Amino acid sequence: MSKSLEDWSDELTIRQLVENWAVWRDAGDWNRFRTVWHDDGVMMATWFQGHFEEFIRVTIEGWNRGVSILHFLGGTSVEVNGDRAISQTKMTISQRGPVHDVLCDVVCTGRFYDFFERRDGRWGLVHRQPIYEKDRIDPIDPAATLVLDQARLATMPEGYKHLAYIQTGIGYQVKMDMPQLKGDIVQGLYQRGADWLAGR
Repeated sequence: MSKSLEDWSDELTIRQLVENWAVWRDAGDWNRFRTVWHDDGVMMATWFQGHFEEFIRVTIEGWNRGVSILHFLGGTSVEVNGDRAISQTKMTISQRGPVHDVLCDVVCTGRFYDFFERRDGRWGLVHRQPIYEKDRIDPIDPAATLVLDQARLATMPEGYKHLAYIQTGIGYQVKMDMPQLKGDIVQGLYQRGADWLAGR
C-alpha cells in the first residue's frame, strides 16, 4: 500500500528529530536538544535512566570530568499509527577514556528504539531505549599493551561488555539488563513498542 504525503511527512519529521538528538546532544546545544522531547521524556542508557533534563545535567557533569561519549547514526525505520510512532535507528556509541591507565576507544553498535507521540500537533520523543548489539575496545596508541581483567569482563552483558567495562571503571553504575540483539528482554521491548502503536 502506497504512503500518503502525510505519512511521508510524519516519517521525515521523526527522522529529523532522531538526527537532531545526536547532533545537538554531542554538541552540547541543550536548548535545542530540549525541543526534541516531550516534557515527560525519559532517556535510558547503560549509565543513566531517567528524565531527559536529568540526563542533560549528568551529561554536563561528566563532560566537566573529562567523559567523552559521542554518537553516529545510520539508517532509520519508522512505523506510524495515528499520533504514535516507533522508530529504530542504527547507531554507534563511541566512548574514549582510560582503561587500566591505557587511553582507549570503545565502540558499541546497536539501535535507538524510540517511542514518539504527536501532541497538540507536535511530534516529540517520549522514551528512548537503546539496543546494544556488539562492541569492541581499542587502545588509541596501537603500540600500547592493554590487559583486561577477564573475570570482570565475563560479568558484563555480551552486547555491551567493553562499554560496561570502561564505564564501571570510571565510577558509573551500569544497568546490566539492557536490551541486546537477542533474548527475552529485547522481545519484551518489541512488545511494548507494538502496544504503544496500538494505543495501549
